[in-house]
Amino acid sequence: MAQELKVALIQSSLVWENPEQNRINFGKKIDSISSDVDLIILPEMFTTGFTMTPKNLGKEEGEITLEWMQQISKEKNAALTGSLPFYEHGSFTNRLFFVQPNGDYYQYDKRHTFTLAGEDLVYNAGVERLIVTFRGFRFCPLICYDLRFPVWARNTEDFDVLIYVANWPKPRVTAWDTLLKARAIENMSYCIGVNRIGTDPSGHHYTGHSAVYNGLGEKLSFSQNEETIYATIAKEHISSIREKLKFLDDRDEFSLKL
Repeated sequence: MAQELKVALIQSSLVWENPEQNRINFGKKIDSISSDVDLIILPEMFTTGFTMTPKNLGKEEGEITLEWMQQISKEKNAALTGSLPFYEHGSFTNRLFFVQPNGDYYQYDKRHTFTLAGEDLVYNAGVERLIVTFRGFRFCPLICYDLRFPVWARNTEDFDVLIYVANWPKPRVTAWDTLLKARAIENMSYCIGVNRIGTDPSGHHYTGHSAVYNGLGEKLSFSQNEETIYATIAKEHISSIREKLKFLDDRDEFSLKL
């Protein structure tokens, strides 16, 4: 069981509704990662941007990208995660895949679709949270708007790391910064947020602010540029703060009605 994990966050601009070009672009960025990493994280809808017209895409694009992720994960011997529009059973979901080097993958459909943009009218909402164990660490991967809903992220399963992949625009980036830190503190876990940069055709501007916070809310990595940023997460940090502070022992019991 690994005691430390090295994580790479790829903060990038996106080519609108062009999965092939985005796969090419991210492939080059991933190839440029020279050091060994255990986990590579891409933004929300990394093949398209935050599109509300997934019907413009080939229905097979989701499967193509999943196969691409499996190949990349195998080549880099690292897990790879990010979300994309995925067509299945006659409708689309905003689906996150967590792909492991052996080809195994896990999926999470965004629970809180972004009603302000009409995402709820285009994409089916998910109903189940995902907990993935990889190299001894327990991850809870979520998507963008989920960040505003702390009950959905509440650490009732003793995960080590929260992940948020996002297309979070500049006007509300203060909320992004604040809530990432809050989710880390209240769950006594690492919290990783990976956002995009650039401007989409609707005029929404994205300034990144991808970051990694430890379980005390201390910032380990941060960027506003188009680049890959890195952080190392440690089992000992999680175990030591939970043993010393024991705040999770006092958490409220609750159940969700979906």
